[in-house]
Amino acid sequence: MSKPDLIVIGNFPDWDRKAMSAHFTLHLCPKTEDCQKLPSDLRDSAKYIAFIGHQAFGDETMSVFQSLNTIANFGVGYDAIDIGAASARGIKVTNTPDVLTDDVADLALLMLLSICRDSHGAEKWVRDGNWAAKGNYPLQRKMSGARAGIVGLGRIGRAIADRLVGFDMDIAYYSRAPKQTPEGWKYFDTPQALAANVDYLIVSLSGGPATEGIVDAKTIEALGETGILLNISRGTTVDEEALIKALQERKIAGAALDVFLSEPDVDERFLTMDNVLLQPHQASATYETRKIMGKLVLDNLIAAHDGKPLLTPVN
Repeated sequence: MSKPDLIVIGNFPDWDRKAMSAHFTLHLCPKTEDCQKLPSDLRDSAKYIAFIGHQAFGDETMSVFQSLNTIANFGVGYDAIDIGAASARGIKVTNTPDVLTDDVADLALLMLLSICRDSHGAEKWVRDGNWAAKGNYPLQRKMSGARAGIVGLGRIGRAIADRLVGFDMDIAYYSRAPKQTPEGWKYFDTPQALAANVDYLIVSLSGGPATEGIVDAKTIEALGETGILLNISRGTTVDEEALIKALQERKIAGAALDVFLSEPDVDERFLTMDNVLLQPHQASATYETRKIMGKLVLDNLIAAHDGKPLLTPVN
């Protein structure tokens, strides 16, 4: 019996493609626009898509596939996919939540510690021979015992906050409504009010229109000249132009960023600043987690083909 067709959009790791090929006949499309080049009979009959990446996946691409049933997204964030268009076409979308929470939260702490203590600059100080030639590295900033604000107390935001408790931090947060939290955690009803009352503002929101630019110029300004902003969510959640201006004018102390508005084409102004820590959107990038994410993508596709409930449906 022939295996069902699977359109694979984006560059899945070899181990994922190998696992998928045991159940499906794979048809690779590096980018969404490449789908137009597939044979017309395949475009008309294909029911399943595995999708990885942050390129836009909208109604125009969906319309290429007349029988499309399921889009299995690799990642917890699915803002690249037009969910409204998918729902209107009766297409189910899945994602890979929960499995990457620990890695993202771990990297958030690494980034915050690194920018507070300037670990990159300190290492370079040693490698360049400056420790012996010029003496001790300049004093940096203590992280423990400070006030941390989490913008978005979902699974990842909560995991970050729980870790920061171990650093004796006061925890505050913003979300659409108060959540059940440990005693002493403070709720603020706007990001701006939160920023005005913390030392570190950590953005941990889902992407998409609802959160676009939610950390705006006024919020960044409210953080103040000793404040640090950390974005571990999506580049769209922060007004990037306002952030660059605040960093250039030293209106905030610094920023630690794993995500950017036009990634991987990072605004070149970030590259010239000494008060920003840059990461290549790698929060979930460990072998262990990426393999679990790939398995969840495949398990959703198998469930769809077998007519069983999807494991992690979005719509």
